[in-house]
This record gives sequence, C-alpha cells and structure tokens, in this order.
Amino acid sequence: MDTGTHLVMGIALGGLSLIDPVVANHSVTFAAVLTGTIVGSQAPDVDTVLKLRNNAVYIRHHRGITHSTPAVILWPIGITAVLSLIFQDANVLHLWLWTFLAVFLHVFVDIFNAYGTQALRPFSRKWVALGVINTFDPYIFGIHCAGIILWALGFNPVPIFTTMYLIVIAYYILRYLVQQSVKNAVLKTIPDAETIIVAPTMRFFTWRVAAKSKTHYYVGRAFGRTINIYDKLKIRPLPKTPLVEKALSDPNLSAFLSFSPIYHWDISELDNGLTEVRLVDLRYRSNERYPFVAVAHLDEDLNIVTSYTGWIFSEDKLQRKLQIGASD
Repeated sequence: MDTGTHLVMGIALGGLSLIDPVVANHSVTFAAVLTGTIVGSQAPDVDTVLKLRNNAVYIRHHRGITHSTPAVILWPIGITAVLSLIFQDANVLHLWLWTFLAVFLHVFVDIFNAYGTQALRPFSRKWVALGVINTFDPYIFGIHCAGIILWALGFNPVPIFTTMYLIVIAYYILRYLVQQSVKNAVLKTIPDAETIIVAPTMRFFTWRVAAKSKTHYYVGRAFGRTINIYDKLKIRPLPKTPLVEKALSDPNLSAFLSFSPIYHWDISELDNGLTEVRLVDLRYRSNERYPFVAVAHLDEDLNIVTSYTGWIFSEDKLQRKLQIGASD
C-alpha cells in the first residue's frame, strides 16, 4: 500500500488497541502503543531510501529484505526496545504485541498489491503478489480516515475500528471474488492462456489484464466481465548474441528482469550509431503506453553508453533520462 494508507492503518490500529484492558487502563502504555503502531506501520518501507541511489537498486530490493519473515520479527523488537526507553512505565509485552501486529499488517496487506513483496525470504526469493488491491485504494483509505475523524470527535474508537476492520476484511474478500471472476472471463476470451495476470486499478470494476499463451502475449483491460484486448504480441525469445548478453548484464536491465514476469523486447539501430535494447513490462499499460521500461544503449564495441529503468510516461522524458545517464 502507499505511505498514506499505511499511516492511517497505524493510527487506526492504535485506536483499536484500547480493546486491550492493559492499554486502555494505562495512559503511558497507550501512548507507547499508539506510537508503536504508527512507527511499525511505516518501518518496513524504510527501504524507500534506496531510490536515492538509483532505480535499479530500488526495484531489485524494495519490499525485499525489509518485508521478509525475519524482518517482521525484528522490526517490533527494535521498535519496542527504543520506545520502552522513552515510555519507561509502559507495559513492554503489550507494546511489543501491538507493534508486531502493525508490522505484520503492513507486510500482509502489501502482499495483496500487484507489486507484492518477498515476504517468504529467506525461504524463497519469489515475489508474492496477489494483485487484489490497488497500491492506493480510495475505499480503504477513505474508511480509515472516516474512523479516525470520528475518534477525534470523541466517539469510542473500539466499536468504530472493530466495525471498520470487519468491513475491510469483507472488502478484501469481495475484491478477491471479483478478481477470480475477471480471470475466468479472460480465460473464456483467451482459451489457450497459460498465464493470466489481473491487476487492480483505483476503479472497483476496472482491472488491467496481461496474459500469455504458448505463442502470444495479450494486453487489455477488464470492465466487469467484459474483456477488451488492446495488444496481441507474438512471443519472441531474446536472441543469444554478445550484444544482448552485454545489455542484460547492465544493472538496470538485470533489475528489470528480476521483477517483470511478462515483457516485450525490441532492438533497434539509432541515428547516432548506437544500438538500443529495450524491455517493456506488459502489465502496466496506461494511456496507450507501457510506462515501466528498461533501456540500454551500446556502441559498436559493445560498451554500454547509457541505460535506465523505471516508470516513464513519455518518450521525451525517457530520452532525457538516457542523456543524463550518458553524461554521468
């Protein structure tokens, strides 16, 4: 989920903690728990700072080790240790329990996004991405904000947030059922599809669709159970040439391949004598473009002159990024 949704989830969880008598009857413990749930709801996303290095490092590692099984255990311990020094009279056990729940909830809800997490590390480096909830879901964010406002107005937070979370759980189940319905509709439209990726958008009944058969990739959108296929691309294995092997060794393209299960490629000769190798993720078609790309430019001696990976919504901006990379 996005940072704002994680924040309101942390605040709501802090309000729900008043269902715990130890928290409800001890103001210092409540202050510590509220702080712990807010901090715990944000902690796994500390790896966002990797974007300051470059997109390749960020794409390869974001929602990786900081969302792993050991991290879910270690984050609450570290946060509790620090907060117990600040709130010295707080009940440490209950502070840890609620902080653990906040961290766990952060990682758990991220699994339902299309981006996913490596929550199974170190047992598996596989990305777990159920693609049920959009990274920002206005319904989830809105109901949390409504609950927090009611709490701020003086209403009892326990029944408010208990009811809210029951509604959210029902919403997740409903989204899952809708997603399965869309997948079935895609399979009827593309009977030979072997892989179907259905990703949510901010609109409840609108879904992004990417599918793969033995011979083609299909890209489209679902509006309810109506499937519109916009692009049908013949599957071509990447040629095993020195140029391609050199391009794929670049950190930007390597990071892209570690993350993208369905992509299209293109190799072209540029006017300046360079050769461009471009990889395009087919899962994120938007406004007739594929914004998530990886590009490398190589010279005649197979030296990588410039490269880039990330979200780009115009060709002009991509070329500017590549020119900046070439001048570094």
